[in-house]
Amino acid sequence: MSGMSDPHLPEPRRLEFGWFLPTAGDTTAYGLASAQIASSLPLFDKVVAAAEAAGFEYMLVPVQTACWEAWITSAMMVARSKSMRMLVAARPSYINPVLLAKMVTTFDQLSGGRICINLIAGQSEAENASEGVKWGKEERYEIMEEEVTILKRLWTARGPVTFDGKFYQLKGAQIRPYPFQSPHPRFYLGGGSRQAWEISAKHSDVHLFWGDTYERIRANMAEIKTMAAAHGRQDQIGFGMRLQIVCRETEKEAWDFAHGLIAHASDAQKAFVRERFATSEANRRVRELAAGGEVIERNLWTGITQVRPGAGIAIVGDPEQCAATLQDFIDLGCHSFCLSGYLHDEEAERFGKWVMPILRARNKGRMPAAPTAA
Repeated sequence: MSGMSDPHLPEPRRLEFGWFLPTAGDTTAYGLASAQIASSLPLFDKVVAAAEAAGFEYMLVPVQTACWEAWITSAMMVARSKSMRMLVAARPSYINPVLLAKMVTTFDQLSGGRICINLIAGQSEAENASEGVKWGKEERYEIMEEEVTILKRLWTARGPVTFDGKFYQLKGAQIRPYPFQSPHPRFYLGGGSRQAWEISAKHSDVHLFWGDTYERIRANMAEIKTMAAAHGRQDQIGFGMRLQIVCRETEKEAWDFAHGLIAHASDAQKAFVRERFATSEANRRVRELAAGGEVIERNLWTGITQVRPGAGIAIVGDPEQCAATLQDFIDLGCHSFCLSGYLHDEEAERFGKWVMPILRARNKGRMPAAPTAA
């Protein structure tokens, strides 16, 4: 290669790395009581501080029955950190969209732009029913479409907003303050269904895939880009990966920890994960991958999917192997990586110390400089 860039190709996107706040608690062994660490402010402080020091830029704050409430937690942690952005869930029908628009912009202004929005339709019908959400999956995506449209209009209009939809009708709605970020905070979405893809194609800044084969990720990116082109957004939508990380000094140490992480999980716990989240398309795909074997690509492991709903595909290996696997996704066109690992403060520290430097060296100019010690 000549080393000359093609002037006709767009500049590669800046890489960004996010971490996960374990608001349902942390562990080194699912199913082993002595290995559990309960949710608490000191735990959250440790994880956020470790992630920030490691060079992570945003923090995914989860929403499930077992998790602490995401908006209150996010507001608390953004005030107790220096630069971390919070990726907070907006779930259809949970919050009136006018109030939600105001909540987001208030957070945006008070934090100096340290918020982004995670669009989630819900993984579990049983959980939705337990929380009084009466809408089915298709309706929830229709509600999400209306809510995002309302949010964008309220954030960008400089006058009253009227909206006449299937689920919401507004007459002269206005909000203050307006967003700190221009034109507004970014949207992320990680669903695996066609409806989720259509929302991403129309609205998302980043579509986050759960772990999958390189061939499937490549094909899905191409399809979503084609869908985005119908909205004139094929160059606006970006792509990322939501993955677990098990990084140790040697590959053997990494695999030993990975297998130990799930070794104590009971059959009942595994059945709960399979059954309670059975209607989610993304979870269905994860189960399909796990049924095909423990490893789906070099160093990509399905084991955590047995004990944890959601994004359970993990990169397992030594620092070089972890960096190489992430680089494979970067080379496919992914630029955003939302990661997590056990324990969450210790894994963030390892990743920042061992893997980030390798990725910076291989992607010069696409990553911020390493954080300086306080």
